[in-house]
Amino acid sequence: MSEKSEKSWAAGVATGVGSMPGGDAREAAKTVTGSLEAFPHLPELPARGPGADMIGRTAGLLVEVYAHVEPSGWRISDRPGRDTRRAVSWLGEDLDALEEFTQGYEGPLKVSAVGPWTLAAALETRGGEAALRDPGACRDLTASLAEGLRAHLAEVRRRVPGARLVLQLDEPSLTAVLTGQVRTASGYRTHRAVDRSVVEGALRDVVAVAGGAPVVVHSCAPDVPFGLLRRAGAAGVSFDFSLLTEREEEVVGEAVEGGTALFAGVVPGIDGPLSDPAGSVMGVRTLWRRLGLAPGTLAESVVVTPACGLAGASPAYARTALAHCVKAARSLADNPE
Repeated sequence: MSEKSEKSWAAGVATGVGSMPGGDAREAAKTVTGSLEAFPHLPELPARGPGADMIGRTAGLLVEVYAHVEPSGWRISDRPGRDTRRAVSWLGEDLDALEEFTQGYEGPLKVSAVGPWTLAAALETRGGEAALRDPGACRDLTASLAEGLRAHLAEVRRRVPGARLVLQLDEPSLTAVLTGQVRTASGYRTHRAVDRSVVEGALRDVVAVAGGAPVVVHSCAPDVPFGLLRRAGAAGVSFDFSLLTEREEEVVGEAVEGGTALFAGVVPGIDGPLSDPAGSVMGVRTLWRRLGLAPGTLAESVVVTPACGLAGASPAYARTALAHCVKAARSLADNPE
């Protein structure tokens, strides 16, 4: 593991991805901090509506870029309006709740925001097309996001002074951006693929604002670009383990050997039966053996998570899933073979 990662979380831990069910910020913070005592995160509650969703929440963080809701989604505005104010207000509620339930806490704490490329694919310009089509708009969004995240991280550090922050960038659209699969507003065409060096450079600019805190990039889409993310400075990659294919295994092994942490999503994000915790991470153990990696590095290199956010789950299942992740992570530490 890299030096930064070792200082942030212990071996054999679990954390959540971000979203939780319901709309009660205090209940969500209580659940997350109670279930994930060694590695909690700031919950997101998209069920509250526009502004609490992934895109709206991050739009509320932007500096000198504003957005409002249209029937087609979020669109860039000239000035802050009701939708921006709502996003800022809900994030404030979430931070208040987190602060309440982390009194005296010392340890890793993860906060999330949408990364620059998923943001560019989702935010519309005034003409109704994704900002992704305009390289200048992409650069402006990246700069605005970087400034907003710098302020957000400082605010979290002020509220939870004992926390060792970990920043998660949610990039579910990243693969589509790289492969030219993001659809235009009409739905009949797709936007041109963005050059990999441009994608990597923007990610590196946003990673830099974390001020030395580890940055984890999350995507629950197939074909996560592990190598690109590692070069951009990501300390970890969060992904749906069930989507990993054999042809990706070699690049995953290279990432691990290079010090990249794997946030392995092995527990389903929606209600359903769960196997025993050790069974949930059996695939991770098998992958380790196939790659010829030392068993002793397994718990240090892997953080166990749900496959994606838990917004679509019942509150009872969400609590069960987080507890299951903790037990599964412990089993990796106790029995890496």
